[in-house]
Amino acid sequence: MKSNFSKWINQSSKPFLIAGPCSAETHGQIMQTAQGIATYFPDAIFRAGVWKPRTRPGAFEGIGQEALLWLDDMRQQTGLRYAIEVATSEHVELALKHQVDVLWIGARTVVNPFSVQHLADALKGVTHIPILIKNPIHPDVNLWLGAIERIYNSGIENIAAVHRGFYKYGQTRYRNYPAWEIPVQLKTIMPDLPLFCDPSHIGGKRKLIAPVAQQAMDLAMDGLMIETHCNPEQAWSDASQQITPKELLKLINGLNIANSEADEPNGELNILRKSIDIIDDELLSLLNRRNALSHKIGEYKVKNNITILQIRRRKNTLKNQLKQAKTLNLNNDFIKAIYQTIHDESIRIQSEIKKSKSTKKKL
Repeated sequence: MKSNFSKWINQSSKPFLIAGPCSAETHGQIMQTAQGIATYFPDAIFRAGVWKPRTRPGAFEGIGQEALLWLDDMRQQTGLRYAIEVATSEHVELALKHQVDVLWIGARTVVNPFSVQHLADALKGVTHIPILIKNPIHPDVNLWLGAIERIYNSGIENIAAVHRGFYKYGQTRYRNYPAWEIPVQLKTIMPDLPLFCDPSHIGGKRKLIAPVAQQAMDLAMDGLMIETHCNPEQAWSDASQQITPKELLKLINGLNIANSEADEPNGELNILRKSIDIIDDELLSLLNRRNALSHKIGEYKVKNNITILQIRRRKNTLKNQLKQAKTLNLNNDFIKAIYQTIHDESIRIQSEIKKSKSTKKKL
């Protein structure tokens, strides 16, 4: 799937920037924030929440349709295009009426395929407005893919994905755990799809916005969506994760934007990559040999009526592997994840053998 959003990105300075307050609060707040952003980033897209999904009633849920009039005025006076979030067909109808430049679908909507399909039906035939699709709140790349495919199937090609982090039970450093492997996996599946990062929602704190934004740039993401407010301390929602236009300028200027293109075929980078390819081939060969031994172990266990899962053996083996990994300065979580996957595959192989033998006995 190719996205025409790439045209917008190529016409803009890097990184492609979407900036504005979490919520549209007053006409004055919108104008003051937009004028600050336009001063430094005239090509940016201005973002503001018109309808705010909140977990519990009573919290500020947005101004609603009146805020669209403020945003129309802002666009006329500053020249900035603007983006809003839509979650219902009624939102889409009003957005089209006001000729909103960009729409985004939030994480709480993306998690529900029924809701996404309702939006896809409402957007059918609306091919001129780019759609940003945030990741679902749960770390499930297939839910994210499904939302993108539903919107694409409605005839919309101007699509980009936005990584805003995932819900994770318990306390973490971040508001939403980044789980960078998920957007990387999405980009691997859809290499032509523009991918942005929302460091404000990942970090949840001002001091984390810059390092998260830098990580996104290091992963060759195409742009950033950063919550920006003329007076963040007085913001009506998410005050702790918003910055001023001047702070936004400092953050963007402080980013190291590396070259995303590889070097020459015989350059140092490609020589190193070829070395990794050789090691990867060796790893696959070793895994094949290990699986062959697991197969033999499975046959022995079936023949001698031994349970497939040996908890003590598994725990001791993992303990020894992690101990050895530490001496090699290998990341504990990385090695643990690898060996748990390897052990799970061994159990699968042995279970298939037992199942096959049992079927033959019945026959």
